[in-house]
Amino acid sequence: MKKIRIGLLGRICIAIVSGILTGTFAPEWLVRIFMTFNGIFSQFLGFIIPLIILGLVTTAIGDIGNKAGKMLIMTVAVAYGSTVIAGLVSYITGATLFPSMIQNGSGLEEMAQASAPEPFFSVEIPPLMGIMTALVLAFTIGLGLASTRNETLSEVAHGFEDIVVKCIRTAILPLLPLYIFGIFLNMTYVGQVFSILTVFIKIIGIIFLIHIGILLLQFCIAGVISGNNPFKMLWTMMPAYFTALGTQSSAATIPVTLEQTRRNGVSEDVAGFVIPLCATIHMSGSILKIVACALALMIMNDMPYDAGMFIGFICMLGITMVAAPGVPGGAIMAALGLLQSMLGFDAEAQALMIALYIAMDSFGTACNVTGDGAIAVIIDKVTHNDR
Repeated sequence: MKKIRIGLLGRICIAIVSGILTGTFAPEWLVRIFMTFNGIFSQFLGFIIPLIILGLVTTAIGDIGNKAGKMLIMTVAVAYGSTVIAGLVSYITGATLFPSMIQNGSGLEEMAQASAPEPFFSVEIPPLMGIMTALVLAFTIGLGLASTRNETLSEVAHGFEDIVVKCIRTAILPLLPLYIFGIFLNMTYVGQVFSILTVFIKIIGIIFLIHIGILLLQFCIAGVISGNNPFKMLWTMMPAYFTALGTQSSAATIPVTLEQTRRNGVSEDVAGFVIPLCATIHMSGSILKIVACALALMIMNDMPYDAGMFIGFICMLGITMVAAPGVPGGAIMAALGLLQSMLGFDAEAQALMIALYIAMDSFGTACNVTGDGAIAVIIDKVTHNDR
């Protein structure tokens, strides 16, 4: 018989449902077992996050810097601008709508005040460096790789990147459903799960509407610059959108994205350069999800926030997510460090962020790759005028 493979999203959904069901009748000793595991796993996450940033951002900056040319600079600038704008739109929308939809202090803070069982024991795993230290070090080494073109150091950096990606794929992602199971088991046990799930559903609905609005904005801008019908161009990109929904991978969707971009009238050389590059650096769909989910969880926990805090977070996040590896949920893994250092997210809040993000992973990827087509139209028009 053919072996049935359940994807990460399916396993996370199973973990959430199982945690809720088990939490309604689980004895305290069982909850304490999973609290012990969650405590150790959260310590490991805290240890590995700076290494993820160092391993992934270093090579991402170095590889982009090794490419030269005006088209590269324009593509990176437009992709980064699109990513930041998507984050700002997400924040403005969330800051306008979420306070009336979410009750302040109804989340993890209230749950923590309940009589949650204690773990049997705890293990301290201090990180080797702070989040910002890792980020600055990664930028320093990455820019150094780009300028010196040191092949030996580049091989070491890529080897370390392979180790980090291997750790994500073989340790973090396989154990993640068990970790999320423990989170929802505990939330159900202390009686907070249903209020949080209600908020989850509202957030997912708003984020879906935001990502549709972002796509319309991107193609309207591309339509103004190119003189083409934006709605027709967006419709042409729909095969790429639905392919990304199924694959959950920007890289796997590149052939379809390329073909549909060419059908929008983009020249062969521009499409062949912009689409593969944007599959790595253009993260508008991913950033809007992270910003909206982070804002919602901060409101739930009655944490202070303001526009200045989120503008800084969005600008840094737009750079950090360039390093997102080609695995499901890679963007949120790359963002965990900034969530911790800039927004003050603890281990439980990070776990809920991961669950929320991966629940919508397909739609974020679809938004990313479809927007790549709009960027290609803009770059093609600008470079054509310069010829």
